[in-house]
Parts: sequence; C-alpha cells; structure tokens
Amino acid sequence: MPFRSASALLAALALAATAHAAPPATRAADQLVVVVTEGWDANQGRLQAYTRTPSGWVANGPGFAVAIGRNGSAWGTGLASSEGEPRKHEGDGRSPAGVFAIGPAFGYEARIDSTMPYRQMQADSWCIDVPGSPLYNQIVDAREVGAEAVKGSTEAMRLDLHHDGDRRYREGFVIANNPDNVPQAGSCIFAHLWRTPGETTAGCTAMEPADMQRLLRWLRPQAHPQFVLLPRAEYARLQAEWQLPEAGAK
Repeated sequence: MPFRSASALLAALALAATAHAAPPATRAADQLVVVVTEGWDANQGRLQAYTRTPSGWVANGPGFAVAIGRNGSAWGTGLASSEGEPRKHEGDGRSPAGVFAIGPAFGYEARIDSTMPYRQMQADSWCIDVPGSPLYNQIVDAREVGAEAVKGSTEAMRLDLHHDGDRRYREGFVIANNPDNVPQAGSCIFAHLWRTPGETTAGCTAMEPADMQRLLRWLRPQAHPQFVLLPRAEYARLQAEWQLPEAGAK
C-alpha cells in the first residue's frame, strides 16, 4: 500500500476513534434533572425533570422554581463542561454549570422516601470546604477522621444542630461537581431545601421541600440520573451535542 494511502487510512481510523470516544454527555442517563437560568449572573432558575423513553426525553411532572448561587453560575467539572469562562472556584458564590452525576441523598432523618442511596447526617458530619485539606470536597464524620481534620470547615451537615434549627439540609442530594476533589475547583455542591422562597445559596441549588420530596421519590439509582445546569444561551448551543431535552421554555 502506498505510504500516502496508509496515512490517509490511519487518519480516518483515528478520526473515527475520536468520534466514538466522545459520545453525548447524557448517554448513560435515563433520568435528567435540568435547571435553566437566564444568564451567567442569574441566581434564579427553573427545574424540570425528564425520563428517557424509546421516543426521546419526556418531562416528568411540572417544572418549578429554584434558586442557585448568589452570584449565578460558572463552568464546573463533571461529566460534561466547557473550557470557556466563567470557571467555578471555591468561594465564588456560583453554582457549577454543566452535566453532573447525582450522588447519594442525605438528610436529618434515619430514612426518607427514596430508592437512592441515602446517608443520615449526624452532629459530627461535615463536608470539607478547606482547599488544602486531603479531605477536600468529601463528607466525613469527625468521630472517624478526628477534630483536627474538620478544623476550619464551614459546612456542617446538620445545620439544624449547628444553626438554630436550619432546615436546608433536612433532605437533599449530592451534585457531583469536582469528582477528583481538585483544590479550589469547588466543594460541597448539593441540591437542598431553601429556608424562604428564592433564597440564594453559596453554590448549591435550593427548592421547596415538597418539590425536593417529589424529586427524591422519582429518582432511581438504576436510571443513572444526571443533573444539568446551564444558562439558556448555553443550553441552546449545546442541546444537540449533549442530547439534552427540548427544555427551558419561558
């Protein structure tokens, strides 16, 4: 085979391999939780859940209002993201944008109405938001890791015990931003309750208790649920590439 022909064949094979290695971000999910905002600096959005069917994504129930980071959103690190700006970093008050795995549920009670893996939080449960810690972006028990290991963390997972009955973490689930726990790339990103309607967060997504309970009842671990948060313009730009639902109508 002539050299130029072999080179062309190898180039074509490499291109095909690259294309095969970059399937849509949502390929593994049969459930999506989608939040669309009106722009990078918007701190309010609308959440809609979707189920994959043989004919495509179908909305599950009505959408509802949520609040996100007080300063809006920024590209996070998850299953799909962008190299553009703004970028999520620790303490920026922005919620991570992109596609993320949904991690375990958590809460104050011994059990909740959900089939998702669940972890009851205790007075000694902390999520480590100290970038220099080897436990950064992990939920730990101070009785197991020691008081020194949680020193400086501001994320008590039993807010009701540490902050005068605060209900925000009574029920929620992990949004798996920064799964490799890279320092400064953002920590402790959750979906949780809000104390008052529209109250913004430090980078999480907050909602009414009844809406959270419906979500938790609906989510199924075998469906490999994913969480999507995007400003409207980015959603429109990436919808086909990431095989996202027709979503975000005003």
